[in-house]
Amino acid sequence: MQHFRVSFIVTLVCLAIAVYWGGAMGAFIAAILGVLEVSLSFDNAVVNASILKRMDERWQQYFLTWGILIAVFGMRLLFPIAIVAAATGIGFVGVTDMALHDPEQYATHLKASHIQIAAFGGMFLLMVFFSFLFDDAKELHWLGKLEEKIASFGKLESIEIILALSLLLGSQYALPQEVRLEALTAGVFGVILFVIVDSLSNLFEDEEEGEEMAEVIKKGSVMSFLYLEVLDASFSFDGVIGAFAITQDVVIIMLGLAIGAMFVRSLTVFLVRKGTLDEYVFLEHGAHYAIGTLAAIMLISMSHEIPEVVTGLVGAVLIGLSVFSSIRYKKKHAE
Repeated sequence: MQHFRVSFIVTLVCLAIAVYWGGAMGAFIAAILGVLEVSLSFDNAVVNASILKRMDERWQQYFLTWGILIAVFGMRLLFPIAIVAAATGIGFVGVTDMALHDPEQYATHLKASHIQIAAFGGMFLLMVFFSFLFDDAKELHWLGKLEEKIASFGKLESIEIILALSLLLGSQYALPQEVRLEALTAGVFGVILFVIVDSLSNLFEDEEEGEEMAEVIKKGSVMSFLYLEVLDASFSFDGVIGAFAITQDVVIIMLGLAIGAMFVRSLTVFLVRKGTLDEYVFLEHGAHYAIGTLAAIMLISMSHEIPEVVTGLVGAVLIGLSVFSSIRYKKKHAE
C-alpha cells in the first residue's frame, strides 16, 4: 500500500476541496470521475510502466511529483482552455473566465473542438501502437505467428508513418468538407510530435559507447519523461470532454481527474517496483492493443459518437486476456 499512500492523501485533499466548492454532491461526482479515470487508463499505466522502468530513480520520482502537476493542471485544465482559446480566438484569460462562470458555453466550445482533439490524440496513440506492433526486434509474440509476421514488416523503413498517414487520409472521406483540413492538420501534428519525441529518445539510447553512461541515461530519462507526458495528454483528451456529460463544473472535473491521474501514476510505479511486467509477460502486449483500439475509436469518433463505456470495456477485456495468456504461458514453461 506504500505505493498508493500519496494517492490516498491527494484523494482526501481533493474531496475536501470538492466539498467546499460543491458540497457533498460535488465530492461524490469528483469520486465518480476519479474511478472512471482509473478504469479507463489502466492500459496507460501499463505502457507507462514499460517506459518508466528504463528511467533512472530521480526521473521516476519526477514523474510521480512534477509529472502529476503537469498532468492535472497542464493537460486536464490549462490545455483544454488553450484549445478553446485557439479555436474561438477569445483569448486565454477570457476562456478561463468562461470555464469558471459559464461552464455550459465552455463545454460547448470544447466539444466543438472534438474533431481536432480526436485527430491529434488518435494519431499519436496510433503511432504508439504501430511502433510496438512493427517492432521486428520483439521476441515474444502474444498472437503467435500472425503477430510475428506483422512485426517482420517493421524492417520496412517508416512503415508506421506510412500506414498511419494513409489511415488519416482515408478517414477524411467520412468527415464534412469544412472540417477536413483542420482534422488533417491536427492528425499530422500528432504524427510529427511522436516522431520528434521518439527520435530524440532513440538518439540518446544509441549514443556512442565513449559517452558517459550516466549522462546518456539522464538525457534518455528526460526524453522518456516528455514522452510519458504527451502520452498522458493523448489519453486525457477524451476523458476531459466526456467528464462534461457528468458535470459542467470545471473545478469538480479537475479534482476528479486529479484523483484518477494520481492513482494511475501510483499504479505505474507499483508495476515497475513489483516487476509485474516481467511476471505477466503479455500484459504490455494487451495494453498496446488496447491503445490501438482507443486510437481507432478516437478516429472513428470524429464522424460517429461512441460511448466511453465501449472504450473502457474493450480495454479491460484486452488487459484481462493478456493476463490470462501470461498465466498460461508461465504454467506451460514451468512444466
